[in-house]
Amino acid sequence: MQKLGLNQILTQKLSPQQIQFIKLLQIPTAELRARIEEELETNPALEEGRELEREREKDEYDKDSDTDVDDDYDDEQDDRVEEISVEDYLNEDDTDYKTYSEANYREEEREMPLPMVSSLNDSLLQQLGLMGFTDREKVIGRQLIGSIDEDGYIRRPIQAIVNDLAFTQNVDTDDDEVEEVLRKIQYFDPPGIGARDLQECLLIQLRRKMPDNPRAKYAYKLIELCFEEFTKKHYDKIQKKLDITHDELKGIIRVILKLNPKPGENSNEYAQAQYIIPDFILKNNDNKLDLSLNSRNAPELRVNHAYADMLDAYSRSDKKDRNTRDAVSFVKQKLDAAKWFIDAIKQRQQTLLRTMQAIVDYQYEFFLEGDESKFKPMILKDIADKIGMDISTISRVANSKSVQTDFGIFPLKYFFSEGISTESGEDVSSREVKHVLKEMVDKENKRKPLSDDKLEKMLKAKGYQIARRTVAKYREQLNIPVARLRKKI
Repeated sequence: MQKLGLNQILTQKLSPQQIQFIKLLQIPTAELRARIEEELETNPALEEGRELEREREKDEYDKDSDTDVDDDYDDEQDDRVEEISVEDYLNEDDTDYKTYSEANYREEEREMPLPMVSSLNDSLLQQLGLMGFTDREKVIGRQLIGSIDEDGYIRRPIQAIVNDLAFTQNVDTDDDEVEEVLRKIQYFDPPGIGARDLQECLLIQLRRKMPDNPRAKYAYKLIELCFEEFTKKHYDKIQKKLDITHDELKGIIRVILKLNPKPGENSNEYAQAQYIIPDFILKNNDNKLDLSLNSRNAPELRVNHAYADMLDAYSRSDKKDRNTRDAVSFVKQKLDAAKWFIDAIKQRQQTLLRTMQAIVDYQYEFFLEGDESKFKPMILKDIADKIGMDISTISRVANSKSVQTDFGIFPLKYFFSEGISTESGEDVSSREVKHVLKEMVDKENKRKPLSDDKLEKMLKAKGYQIARRTVAKYREQLNIPVARLRKKI
């Protein structure tokens, strides 16, 4: 038997405007332009250009007004038309606007043209056509080349490639035939291409060096017989196994270190570089920090006056049929969306500046000199409490944002760190501890690298209360390998 019950539930829902603001807040400056272009394409009531002086000082029209054409609607629409004056717009001197939009703004957007260059795949296919392969070998070769990843390796099993040839190319082959074609492709440029693992990649390159470099023969033997010991830097075992002296081992390793472990990575030397576009610019003017927002974060948008004029015309029309009401509803919807988007952009600018200013105030000493020892422990809650915003808002601002300073560009996440206690009872930033840890590793004797235990003791001697596992965690975050892998002969 079913029972009916009444439950009272309190939920929180975000309005469409709030959702739009959150999405705009979390995207970086580099993506903001694309988002604005998308909105301009979908909403004809939104356009680029400077706002009219008086249009924002009038009363805002009611967003929730009824779409029916009646007397109340006409009164509200009269106010709305005053916000966007057609006469003011037509009489405005638009020379400055045209000069700015077409000269300055478009100049910033323009990218340098890049020369047409062939990709790694194109280069390999071109070499395939010049090597005298049979038609059957070319089909197998194209399948193999298509399986080469961006590093230059073939990581798919040969049997999987055999199956692909059978199902997609209707070529019945076996592992031996495919491997035979692969061995020929491995003679292509760049050296080491088509290898299935690092060991094979190094061996391919060393085979090419053997005629010209006498040590390449011994290096080939080392990689072939002692690859595991080499990766773990067990040099004593290598010397014993190959029966070579310490000096001979040093010469062989120098040959190996000149090889390319990722032959496909640098195949396109003209690849377009990825530039970091800072969201904030911070300048030190006589020990006074001036913070500004990147101009790309402040696009000049306005509501299309023609749509406001159109809405006014519809509202004054004597014809009150269904088509007129639909037209009024559509135009009003687009005008509301345009205004919401402009307001969301402005709110984004204000939130970004407030958050970044709080970070600058908190880490003021660091921003003056760029000295990492001046870092203070700072978490998201510290900034949220300082400016009276939610932690999630601060997290969205810090995500994918960066600031340009006099000593480099830093991601905002760089300034947030945990605290470590010192002997005096003060808290210091984990960033400072990492900086000291890195200096210790840089200055260590590479023949006898410092273990995590020794690093822990040295840090404690400097007054930092830290555990060995924390030292290991910070070392890994700094991409510093363990002591054994830092050893040099």
